[in-house]
Amino acid sequence: MSPFTAIVWRELRRAWSSGGLLMPIAFFLLVAILFPFAIGPDGKLLARVGGGVIWAAALLAALLPVERLVTPDVESGVLDQFAARGLSDAGVAAAKMVGHWLGFAPALLAATMIAAALLHLPAPALLPLLAGLAIGTPGLAALGIATAALVAGLRGAGALAGLVMLPFAVPLLIFGAGTGSDQPGAFKLLAAVSLLLVAGCPFVAGAAIRMGRS
Repeated sequence: MSPFTAIVWRELRRAWSSGGLLMPIAFFLLVAILFPFAIGPDGKLLARVGGGVIWAAALLAALLPVERLVTPDVESGVLDQFAARGLSDAGVAAAKMVGHWLGFAPALLAATMIAAALLHLPAPALLPLLAGLAIGTPGLAALGIATAALVAGLRGAGALAGLVMLPFAVPLLIFGAGTGSDQPGAFKLLAAVSLLLVAGCPFVAGAAIRMGRS
């Protein structure tokens, strides 16, 4: 097994063995449950805003595990061991991103089907919504790893993570919500933003890890 695959498997195993990903999924479903209480039981209104609500809930749920993505490895010296073995910081960040996405995205997509029923989304709108989340969640995972590396070891890291991550996630939210309302080009723009984040965030996270070590 290559070091990259070993780190991916480690992240995936650690995410579910510690139950760290159960809280974001529970939070995501809780938003879908509470939202109808806030705006009323009008099924047509819920169906019209449901796609945007699900994307906003997904974005906020993606924030919850940020503190445990990098900080525990910094404190335990795991990242130093990776560096001592000759692994690049950007490569380690990329592997952590893949592992985080594999643990987070499938559960989120499964929970989306439940949330869509709670928000009275029609069946024809579900497939574009799931496709949009499948395209956008790699960008969210990449942004989560970069944010986690930037705030690792800082006081109030949870609050800082929100301030750092949310502005950069706005394009994902806009184009992701657009995929459910048949906006032209929304899928292409969402894919472009997600690809940009996936390509660039490992280098940002790697630089942050390297600076934190020095």
